[in-house]
Amino acid sequence: MRKTFEPRPADPVIIFDNVQKTFNLRHARSLKQTVLAAVRRRDRFEAFNALDHVTFAVAPGESVAVLGRNGSGKSTTLKLLSGVLRPTSGNIYTMGRVAGLLEVGAGFHPDLTGRENVYLNAAILGMTKAETEARFDDIVAFSEIGNFIDTEVKRYSSGMHARLGFSVAVHAEHDILLVDEVLSVGDAEFREKCHAKMRELQAAGNTMFIVSHSAEQVRKLCQRGIVLDRGVMVFDGPIDDAIAAMQQKRR
Repeated sequence: MRKTFEPRPADPVIIFDNVQKTFNLRHARSLKQTVLAAVRRRDRFEAFNALDHVTFAVAPGESVAVLGRNGSGKSTTLKLLSGVLRPTSGNIYTMGRVAGLLEVGAGFHPDLTGRENVYLNAAILGMTKAETEARFDDIVAFSEIGNFIDTEVKRYSSGMHARLGFSVAVHAEHDILLVDEVLSVGDAEFREKCHAKMRELQAAGNTMFIVSHSAEQVRKLCQRGIVLDRGVMVFDGPIDDAIAAMQQKRR
């Protein structure tokens, strides 16, 4: 269950309370395999714990990196926080508005223009039309889309998708920002602009949850790291120690 709550001054803004997320993996894919499994009374599914009883809390204004190898449960954690997924068991509590960019072009409709998708994506993130209109010029300027803003987004490159989506997310009204591997797109100059905007949001007191494989990026942006390994939280602490723990797991 995912809930929001009214905080006291010392309350965390995110709580993961013994959260488990289980998916059923299908064994039999062909008709023949399905029939044989039924005849032999074999289970066609296998339970896979993407997250296995994970518990942590995040204080207001913290910037936390979620680290781990592919398949460790990082993106599942962000999707649970955003409400895209629901936990199988345990509870998730968040305080305030949650906004995020969980994948390139998430929330975009390919047949709509960039302009139309700005309004659509902003609405998904909880912004009113008036709020979007007030920030529209800043969103477009930051994304560097230029005259392509009135082009259908199905004609955009992946980098253009990511720049526009990221720009909408960071200009939205939010208390918690979730970012999943989008700071690796674009040229070095644009990536540095993204980092500068993230630091600006940090200075304004926003809480951030960031997934990245780049140790350099998370050192710049985060004070704390949570390391996941096959769905289990194996470390939670200072970012340099978290990076060391992740690198140790890769050996």
